[in-house]
Amino acid sequence: GMLDDAYDAAEDNVKIFGDLINEKTPLLGIEPSAILTFRDEYPRLLRGKEQEKAQSLGKHCLLIDEFLAHEVTAGNIKPEQFGEQSKQILLHGHCHQKALSDVGQTALLLSLPVNYTVELIPSGCCGMAGSFGYTADRYELSMTIGELDLFPKVRALGADDTLIAPGTSCRHQVHDGTGRDALHPMQYAAMMLRR
Repeated sequence: GMLDDAYDAAEDNVKIFGDLINEKTPLLGIEPSAILTFRDEYPRLLRGKEQEKAQSLGKHCLLIDEFLAHEVTAGNIKPEQFGEQSKQILLHGHCHQKALSDVGQTALLLSLPVNYTVELIPSGCCGMAGSFGYTADRYELSMTIGELDLFPKVRALGADDTLIAPGTSCRHQVHDGTGRDALHPMQYAAMMLRR
């Protein structure tokens, strides 16, 4: 629903960012469903010149994880910039990220410190699906979906292990379903840096 509002937002954002964003000046986002809208929904909502502008803009809209993974690959971010303690990290990818990006880039970034091990949780949706799980009539179904793969893996984590989830709704769902807090990858990357 709310297609008229979505169209207006797409039109406004393309006008604002269309001439500012390019290969040398990408638009970075921390929330997968927000930044990846520039790549997926905007080019499909708009028409004519606005659509062409949206397609061009979308090529330069990146999750911050993607941007930093490129910097790692280019050698601009190195393992020695981080601590050396051992850490086990469990990573749950956001649905938009799985569909339109690559959770592997987040895993690459998080596994950069020498003694860090990252395990991708082989899960589908956390069960929240944006606002789906917030409604009272869908709560039980939302929790049932979380119990398929994600929640059991989270409950099996050790006390010193770290849970990472890029999506805001994913982090809320994990907390509501397991009582465990998940961190955004950038929160954790900042914590990993040598001071």
